[in-house]
Amino acid sequence: QVQLVESGGGSVQAGGSLRLSCAASGYAYSPYSMGWFRLAPGKEREGVAAIDIDGGTRYAEFVQGRFTLSKDNIKNTLSLQMDSLKPEDTAMYYCAGGAGGSLEPQHFAYWGQGTQVTVSS
Repeated sequence: QVQLVESGGGSVQAGGSLRLSCAASGYAYSPYSMGWFRLAPGKEREGVAAIDIDGGTRYAEFVQGRFTLSKDNIKNTLSLQMDSLKPEDTAMYYCAGGAGGSLEPQHFAYWGQGTQVTVSS
């Protein structure tokens, strides 16, 4: 059974940093892509960043230069370093894995429970 467990969320002031981690287990084969998505009240789930099995990464425009995605293939963990956080980054952040190839949620079959990030002004 595939499990994705997020950690590292919390509350921070604007301009601050947080590091999210996702521990993956239960995969028979590594998914092609793993990524982070977020869901804010009143908004649709949106892709934040994703990394493919070949190491290629993609980022949403709104986090370019602020967020950095990394993956530890030995520990099966996915991390998202978030710097220069803004109040509009406030959301529930989800780790996901699947066929991917994009930042579209429908291309990811496996999801964690999420971790809350709150950025105050």
